[in-house]
Amino acid sequence: MNFSVPPYKIVNDPIYGLIDIPSGIIFDLIEHPYFQRLRRIHQLGLTHFVYPGATHSRFNHSIGAMHLTRQAIEILRSKGVQISDEEAEAVTIAILLHDLGHGPFSHSLEHKLVDINHESISILLMEQLNDKFDGKLNLAIQIFKNQYPKKFLFQMISGQLDMDRMDYLTRDSFFTGVQEGKVGYDRILKTLNVHDDKLVIEFKGIYSVEQFLAARRLMYWQVYLHKNVIGAGEMLGQIIRRAKFLIAEGHQLKVSNCLHFFLSNNLGTSDLNERKDEILNHFYKLDDADLMVAIKYFSEYPDFILSFLSKKLVERKLLKTTLRNKPLEEVQKKSIKQTVRQHFKDLSEDELTYLVIEGKEANQAYNIWKEEIHIKLVDGSSKPISKWKEHSIQRKEIVKYFICYP
Repeated sequence: MNFSVPPYKIVNDPIYGLIDIPSGIIFDLIEHPYFQRLRRIHQLGLTHFVYPGATHSRFNHSIGAMHLTRQAIEILRSKGVQISDEEAEAVTIAILLHDLGHGPFSHSLEHKLVDINHESISILLMEQLNDKFDGKLNLAIQIFKNQYPKKFLFQMISGQLDMDRMDYLTRDSFFTGVQEGKVGYDRILKTLNVHDDKLVIEFKGIYSVEQFLAARRLMYWQVYLHKNVIGAGEMLGQIIRRAKFLIAEGHQLKVSNCLHFFLSNNLGTSDLNERKDEILNHFYKLDDADLMVAIKYFSEYPDFILSFLSKKLVERKLLKTTLRNKPLEEVQKKSIKQTVRQHFKDLSEDELTYLVIEGKEANQAYNIWKEEIHIKLVDGSSKPISKWKEHSIQRKEIVKYFICYP
Protein backbone atom coordinates (compact mmCIF):
# COMPACT_ATOMS: atom_id res chain seq x y z
CA MET A 1 0.00 0.00 0.00
CA ASN A 2 1.33 3.45 -0.92
CA PHE A 3 1.13 6.23 1.62
CA SER A 4 1.49 9.78 0.33
CA VAL A 5 3.67 12.21 2.28
CA PRO A 6 1.49 14.68 4.23
CA PRO A 7 1.74 18.30 3.04
CA TYR A 8 2.80 19.56 6.47
CA LYS A 9 3.62 18.68 10.05
CA ILE A 10 1.70 20.01 13.03
CA VAL A 11 3.12 21.57 16.21
CA ASN A 12 0.88 22.10 19.24
CA ASP A 13 1.74 25.53 20.63
CA PRO A 14 0.39 26.69 24.03
CA ILE A 15 -0.24 30.20 22.66
CA TYR A 16 -1.68 29.71 19.17
CA GLY A 17 -2.85 26.10 19.26
CA LEU A 18 -2.02 23.93 16.25
CA ILE A 19 0.64 25.42 13.97
CA ASP A 20 1.15 23.75 10.61
CA ILE A 21 4.67 23.50 9.22
CA PRO A 22 4.79 23.03 5.45
CA SER A 23 6.98 20.38 3.89
CA GLY A 24 9.94 21.45 1.79
CA ILE A 25 12.64 23.97 2.66
CA ILE A 26 10.94 25.34 5.81
CA PHE A 27 10.52 21.89 7.33
CA ASP A 28 14.09 20.96 6.34
CA LEU A 29 15.46 24.12 8.00
CA ILE A 30 13.59 23.38 11.23
CA GLU A 31 15.06 19.86 11.22
CA HIS A 32 18.61 21.17 10.74
CA PRO A 33 20.99 21.07 13.78
CA TYR A 34 21.45 24.87 13.62
CA PHE A 35 17.76 25.38 14.32
CA GLN A 36 17.31 22.42 16.68
CA ARG A 37 20.01 23.98 18.87
CA LEU A 38 17.51 26.74 19.75
CA ARG A 39 15.62 24.18 21.86
CA ARG A 40 18.59 24.38 24.22
CA ILE A 41 18.69 28.19 24.49
CA HIS A 42 16.43 29.82 27.08
CA GLN A 43 14.38 32.60 25.52
CA LEU A 44 14.64 34.73 28.67
CA GLY A 45 18.08 33.80 29.96
CA LEU A 46 17.95 33.49 33.76
CA THR A 47 14.51 35.08 34.13
CA HIS A 48 13.18 31.74 35.44
CA PHE A 49 15.13 32.54 38.64
CA VAL A 50 12.43 35.18 39.24
CA TYR A 51 9.48 33.82 37.23
CA PRO A 52 9.71 30.01 37.49
CA GLY A 53 7.53 29.39 34.43
CA ALA A 54 9.84 31.29 32.08
CA THR A 55 11.70 28.22 30.82
CA HIS A 56 10.57 28.47 27.20
CA SER A 57 13.16 28.41 24.45
CA ARG A 58 14.26 30.35 21.37
CA PHE A 59 12.88 27.40 19.40
CA ASN A 60 9.33 28.04 20.72
CA HIS A 61 9.62 31.74 19.96
CA SER A 62 10.96 31.26 16.42
CA ILE A 63 8.15 28.85 15.53
CA GLY A 64 5.62 31.33 16.96
CA ALA A 65 7.07 34.28 15.03
CA MET A 66 6.96 32.18 11.86
CA HIS A 67 3.29 31.40 12.51
CA LEU A 68 2.38 35.08 12.97
CA THR A 69 4.29 35.99 9.80
CA ARG A 70 2.37 33.45 7.74
CA GLN A 71 -0.90 34.80 9.13
CA ALA A 72 0.15 38.37 8.33
CA ILE A 73 1.01 37.41 4.74
CA GLU A 74 -2.45 35.94 4.18
CA ILE A 75 -4.16 39.00 5.69
CA LEU A 76 -2.13 41.39 3.51
CA ARG A 77 -2.85 39.32 0.40
CA SER A 78 -6.58 39.43 1.16
CA LYS A 79 -6.33 43.24 1.06
CA GLY A 80 -4.72 43.26 -2.37
CA VAL A 81 -1.06 43.52 -1.31
CA GLN A 82 1.08 41.77 -3.90
CA ILE A 83 3.26 39.10 -2.25
CA SER A 84 4.45 36.28 -4.49
CA ASP A 85 4.79 32.71 -3.24
CA GLU A 86 8.56 33.08 -3.47
CA GLU A 87 8.49 36.26 -1.37
CA ALA A 88 6.11 34.68 1.17
CA GLU A 89 8.41 31.70 1.61
CA ALA A 90 11.50 33.94 1.87
CA VAL A 91 10.10 36.25 4.56
CA THR A 92 8.88 33.19 6.48
CA ILE A 93 12.39 31.70 6.35
CA ALA A 94 13.93 35.03 7.42
CA ILE A 95 11.76 35.32 10.56
CA LEU A 96 12.20 31.61 11.33
CA LEU A 97 15.99 31.94 11.36
CA HIS A 98 16.28 35.44 12.85
CA ASP A 99 17.52 34.15 16.24
CA LEU A 100 20.04 31.55 15.08
CA GLY A 101 22.89 33.73 16.37
CA HIS A 102 21.83 33.82 20.02
CA GLY A 103 24.38 32.36 22.40
CA PRO A 104 23.73 30.58 25.72
CA PHE A 105 21.08 32.26 27.88
CA SER A 106 20.28 34.68 25.06
CA HIS A 107 20.86 38.34 25.97
CA SER A 108 22.41 37.52 29.37
CA LEU A 109 25.79 36.81 27.73
CA GLU A 110 25.57 39.06 24.67
CA HIS A 111 29.11 40.30 23.86
CA LYS A 112 30.57 38.44 26.89
CA LEU A 113 31.48 35.05 25.44
CA VAL A 114 32.07 36.41 21.96
CA ASP A 115 32.08 40.13 21.13
CA ILE A 116 29.92 39.82 18.01
CA ASN A 117 26.24 40.79 18.03
CA HIS A 118 23.79 37.95 17.54
CA GLU A 119 22.29 39.44 14.35
CA SER A 120 25.68 39.21 12.62
CA ILE A 121 26.08 35.57 13.66
CA SER A 122 22.51 34.85 12.49
CA ILE A 123 23.40 36.16 9.02
CA LEU A 124 26.59 34.06 8.89
CA LEU A 125 24.71 30.90 9.87
CA MET A 126 22.00 31.68 7.31
CA GLU A 127 24.67 32.06 4.64
CA GLN A 128 26.14 28.67 5.58
CA LEU A 129 22.67 27.13 5.35
CA ASN A 130 22.22 28.82 1.98
CA ASP A 131 25.31 26.99 0.71
CA LYS A 132 24.01 23.69 2.04
CA PHE A 133 20.57 24.23 0.48
CA ASP A 134 21.90 25.27 -2.95
CA GLY A 135 21.02 28.96 -2.80
CA LYS A 136 17.39 28.53 -1.69
CA LEU A 137 17.88 31.18 1.02
CA ASN A 138 19.12 33.92 -1.32
CA LEU A 139 15.91 35.94 -1.19
CA ALA A 140 15.41 35.35 2.56
CA ILE A 141 18.89 36.74 3.26
CA GLN A 142 18.21 39.75 1.02
CA ILE A 143 15.04 40.53 2.98
CA PHE A 144 16.78 39.92 6.33
CA LYS A 145 19.52 42.41 5.38
CA ASN A 146 16.91 44.95 4.17
CA GLN A 147 18.32 44.78 0.65
CA TYR A 148 15.08 43.80 -1.09
CA PRO A 149 12.99 46.46 -2.90
CA LYS A 150 9.78 45.68 -0.97
CA LYS A 151 10.74 47.28 2.34
CA PHE A 152 7.53 46.28 4.13
CA LEU A 153 8.74 42.66 4.09
CA PHE A 154 11.78 43.65 6.17
CA GLN A 155 9.49 45.58 8.57
CA MET A 156 7.64 42.33 9.29
CA ILE A 157 10.93 40.93 10.62
CA SER A 158 12.53 44.00 12.17
CA GLY A 159 10.52 47.06 13.10
CA GLN A 160 8.67 48.63 16.01
CA LEU A 161 5.66 46.41 15.32
CA ASP A 162 7.27 43.29 13.86
CA MET A 163 6.27 39.64 14.24
CA ASP A 164 9.31 39.05 16.45
CA ARG A 165 8.13 41.52 19.10
CA MET A 166 4.51 40.47 18.75
CA ASP A 167 5.37 36.86 19.55
CA TYR A 168 7.91 37.45 22.33
CA LEU A 169 5.62 39.82 24.23
CA THR A 170 2.71 37.38 23.95
CA ARG A 171 4.84 34.35 24.79
CA ASP A 172 6.89 35.93 27.59
CA SER A 173 3.74 37.30 29.21
CA PHE A 174 2.15 33.83 29.10
CA PHE A 175 5.13 31.95 30.54
CA THR A 176 5.97 34.51 33.24
CA GLY A 177 2.31 34.96 34.17
CA VAL A 178 2.66 38.75 33.91
CA GLN A 179 -0.76 39.80 32.63
CA GLU A 180 0.34 43.38 31.93
CA GLY A 181 2.37 42.10 28.98
CA LYS A 182 -0.59 40.70 27.07
CA VAL A 183 -1.06 42.16 23.61
CA GLY A 184 -3.98 41.92 21.18
CA TYR A 185 -1.86 40.32 18.47
CA ASP A 186 -4.88 38.96 16.60
CA ARG A 187 -6.52 42.39 16.21
CA ILE A 188 -3.20 44.00 15.24
CA LEU A 189 -2.70 41.36 12.54
CA LYS A 190 -6.25 41.89 11.21
CA THR A 191 -5.61 45.63 10.85
CA LEU A 192 -2.24 45.32 9.05
CA ASN A 193 -1.92 46.89 5.64
CA VAL A 194 0.70 48.36 3.30
CA HIS A 195 0.87 52.01 2.20
CA ASP A 196 3.72 53.54 0.16
CA ASP A 197 5.75 50.35 0.68
CA LYS A 198 5.41 50.70 4.47
CA LEU A 199 3.73 48.31 6.85
CA VAL A 200 0.86 50.30 8.40
CA ILE A 201 -2.01 49.80 10.82
CA GLU A 202 -5.53 50.72 9.80
CA PHE A 203 -7.13 53.37 11.98
CA LYS A 204 -9.40 50.89 13.80
CA GLY A 205 -6.28 49.19 15.21
CA ILE A 206 -4.74 52.29 16.81
CA TYR A 207 -5.82 51.41 20.37
CA SER A 208 -4.40 47.89 20.05
CA VAL A 209 -1.07 49.40 18.98
CA GLU A 210 -1.11 51.80 21.91
CA GLN A 211 -1.75 48.86 24.25
CA PHE A 212 1.08 46.92 22.53
CA LEU A 213 3.54 49.76 23.25
CA ALA A 214 2.36 50.03 26.86
CA ALA A 215 2.74 46.26 27.32
CA ARG A 216 6.29 46.41 25.97
CA ARG A 217 7.24 49.16 28.43
CA LEU A 218 5.75 47.26 31.37
CA MET A 219 7.37 43.96 30.39
CA TYR A 220 10.79 45.58 30.28
CA TRP A 221 10.69 46.94 33.81
CA GLN A 222 8.65 44.11 35.33
CA VAL A 223 10.36 41.16 33.60
CA TYR A 224 13.35 41.79 31.31
CA LEU A 225 14.94 44.39 33.60
CA HIS A 226 13.64 43.11 36.94
CA LYS A 227 16.37 43.81 39.49
CA ASN A 228 16.95 40.14 40.30
CA VAL A 229 17.05 39.20 36.61
CA ILE A 230 19.74 41.87 36.22
CA GLY A 231 21.57 40.52 39.28
CA ALA A 232 21.54 36.91 38.04
CA GLY A 233 22.73 38.01 34.60
CA GLU A 234 25.58 40.04 36.08
CA MET A 235 26.68 37.05 38.19
CA LEU A 236 26.75 34.89 35.07
CA GLY A 237 28.78 37.53 33.26
CA GLN A 238 31.33 37.75 36.08
CA ILE A 239 31.67 33.95 36.16
CA ILE A 240 32.53 34.00 32.45
CA ARG A 241 34.95 36.89 33.00
CA ARG A 242 36.71 35.04 35.83
CA ALA A 243 36.88 31.79 33.88
CA LYS A 244 38.47 33.62 30.94
CA PHE A 245 41.02 35.20 33.28
CA LEU A 246 41.94 31.87 34.90
CA ILE A 247 42.34 30.08 31.57
CA ALA A 248 44.59 32.90 30.36
CA GLU A 249 46.64 32.36 33.55
CA GLY A 250 47.10 28.68 32.68
CA HIS A 251 44.37 27.08 34.81
CA GLN A 252 42.77 23.89 33.46
CA LEU A 253 39.01 24.31 33.85
CA LYS A 254 36.63 21.43 33.22
CA VAL A 255 34.46 22.63 30.33
CA SER A 256 33.22 21.35 26.97
CA ASN A 257 35.43 21.83 23.91
CA CYS A 258 33.14 24.43 22.34
CA LEU A 259 32.94 26.46 25.56
CA HIS A 260 36.72 26.23 26.05
CA PHE A 261 37.21 27.69 22.57
CA PHE A 262 35.32 30.86 23.50
CA LEU A 263 36.77 31.12 27.02
CA SER A 264 40.32 30.88 25.70
CA ASN A 265 39.88 33.32 22.79
CA ASN A 266 38.86 36.98 22.89
CA LEU A 267 36.89 37.02 19.66
CA GLY A 268 35.35 40.05 17.99
CA THR A 269 33.93 41.08 14.62
CA SER A 270 37.43 41.52 13.18
CA ASP A 271 38.15 37.80 13.72
CA LEU A 272 35.38 36.79 11.32
CA ASN A 273 37.55 37.53 8.30
CA GLU A 274 40.14 34.86 9.12
CA ARG A 275 38.35 32.52 11.55
CA LYS A 276 34.70 32.56 10.47
CA ASP A 277 34.34 28.82 9.84
CA GLU A 278 36.15 27.93 13.06
CA ILE A 279 34.00 30.33 15.11
CA LEU A 280 30.72 29.12 13.60
CA ASN A 281 31.69 25.44 13.96
CA HIS A 282 32.13 25.89 17.71
CA PHE A 283 29.25 28.34 18.09
CA TYR A 284 26.45 26.14 16.75
CA LYS A 285 27.42 23.41 19.26
CA LEU A 286 27.30 25.79 22.23
CA ASP A 287 24.15 26.02 24.37
CA ASP A 288 22.86 26.58 27.90
CA ALA A 289 23.83 23.05 28.99
CA ASP A 290 27.52 23.74 28.37
CA LEU A 291 27.35 26.72 30.70
CA MET A 292 25.36 25.09 33.50
CA VAL A 293 27.50 21.94 33.62
CA ALA A 294 30.64 24.09 33.67
CA ILE A 295 29.26 26.31 36.44
CA LYS A 296 28.51 23.25 38.58
CA TYR A 297 32.17 22.21 38.20
CA PHE A 298 33.30 25.80 38.85
CA SER A 299 31.44 25.80 42.18
CA GLU A 300 34.04 23.34 43.54
CA TYR A 301 37.11 24.93 41.95
CA PRO A 302 39.87 26.20 44.32
CA ASP A 303 39.65 29.80 43.05
CA PHE A 304 37.50 31.70 45.58
CA ILE A 305 35.86 34.17 43.17
CA LEU A 306 34.90 31.54 40.60
CA SER A 307 33.62 29.02 43.16
CA PHE A 308 31.78 31.64 45.25
CA LEU A 309 29.83 33.12 42.33
CA SER A 310 29.18 29.73 40.73
CA LYS A 311 27.90 28.11 43.93
CA LYS A 312 25.67 31.09 44.67
CA LEU A 313 24.20 31.00 41.15
CA VAL A 314 23.59 27.24 41.20
CA GLU A 315 21.81 27.53 44.56
CA ARG A 316 20.06 30.78 43.55
CA LYS A 317 21.66 32.79 46.33
CA LEU A 318 21.78 35.92 44.21
CA LEU A 319 23.75 39.05 44.87
CA LYS A 320 21.67 41.85 46.31
CA THR A 321 20.72 44.25 43.51
CA THR A 322 19.40 47.77 43.98
CA LEU A 323 17.89 49.67 41.07
CA ARG A 324 17.70 53.48 41.22
CA ASN A 325 16.74 56.41 39.05
CA LYS A 326 20.06 58.11 39.81
CA PRO A 327 23.61 56.76 40.15
CA LEU A 328 24.71 55.85 43.67
CA GLU A 329 26.76 58.56 45.33
CA GLU A 330 30.46 57.81 45.76
CA VAL A 331 30.18 57.71 49.55
CA GLN A 332 27.50 54.98 49.30
CA LYS A 333 29.56 52.91 46.86
CA LYS A 334 32.62 53.28 49.07
CA SER A 335 30.63 52.07 52.08
CA ILE A 336 29.39 48.97 50.22
CA LYS A 337 32.90 48.09 49.03
CA GLN A 338 34.32 48.55 52.51
CA THR A 339 31.68 46.26 54.02
CA VAL A 340 32.39 43.56 51.41
CA ARG A 341 36.14 43.85 52.05
CA GLN A 342 35.65 43.44 55.79
CA HIS A 343 33.53 40.35 55.27
CA PHE A 344 35.83 38.69 52.72
CA LYS A 345 39.35 38.98 54.10
CA ASP A 346 42.37 39.35 51.78
CA LEU A 347 40.24 40.46 48.82
CA SER A 348 42.32 42.37 46.24
CA GLU A 349 41.05 45.49 44.48
CA ASP A 350 40.66 43.51 41.25
CA GLU A 351 38.78 40.66 42.97
CA LEU A 352 36.41 43.19 44.51
CA THR A 353 35.21 44.17 41.01
CA TYR A 354 33.76 40.67 40.58
CA LEU A 355 31.60 41.02 43.70
CA VAL A 356 30.56 44.66 43.57
CA ILE A 357 29.14 45.34 40.12
CA GLU A 358 27.82 48.64 38.85
CA GLY A 359 25.97 49.45 35.66
CA LYS A 360 22.88 50.91 34.07
CA GLU A 361 19.96 49.73 31.98
CA ALA A 362 17.82 51.76 29.60
CA ASN A 363 14.50 51.27 27.88
CA GLN A 364 12.54 53.24 25.33
CA ALA A 365 9.09 51.86 24.55
CA TYR A 366 8.86 53.79 21.29
CA ASN A 367 11.66 55.41 19.31
CA ILE A 368 10.52 58.23 17.02
CA TRP A 369 13.97 58.29 15.36
CA LYS A 370 13.52 54.78 14.00
CA GLU A 371 11.05 53.74 11.30
CA GLU A 372 7.79 54.86 12.93
CA ILE A 373 4.53 52.94 13.19
CA HIS A 374 2.17 54.53 10.66
CA ILE A 375 -1.61 54.66 10.94
CA LYS A 376 -3.59 54.45 7.71
CA LEU A 377 -6.44 56.96 7.62
CA VAL A 378 -9.86 56.61 6.02
CA ASP A 379 -8.84 58.93 3.16
CA GLY A 380 -6.00 56.56 2.24
CA SER A 381 -3.12 58.63 3.63
CA SER A 382 -0.96 57.58 6.58
CA LYS A 383 0.35 59.33 9.67
CA PRO A 384 3.01 58.39 12.30
CA ILE A 385 1.43 57.34 15.57
CA SER A 386 3.59 59.89 17.41
CA LYS A 387 1.61 62.67 15.67
CA TRP A 388 -1.62 61.65 17.37
CA LYS A 389 -1.92 64.11 20.23
CA GLU A 390 -4.70 62.17 21.96
CA HIS A 391 -2.52 59.11 22.38
CA SER A 392 0.15 58.81 25.04
CA ILE A 393 3.24 56.76 24.18
CA GLN A 394 6.55 56.71 26.01
CA ARG A 395 9.09 58.31 23.68
CA LYS A 396 11.67 59.21 26.32
CA GLU A 397 14.49 56.81 27.11
CA ILE A 398 14.28 55.74 30.76
CA VAL A 399 17.63 54.98 32.39
CA LYS A 400 18.04 53.17 35.70
CA TYR A 401 21.27 52.52 37.59
CA PHE A 402 22.08 49.34 39.48
CA ILE A 403 24.67 48.00 41.89
CA CYS A 404 25.02 44.31 42.84
CA TYR A 405 26.91 43.02 45.88
CA PRO A 406 26.90 40.11 48.38
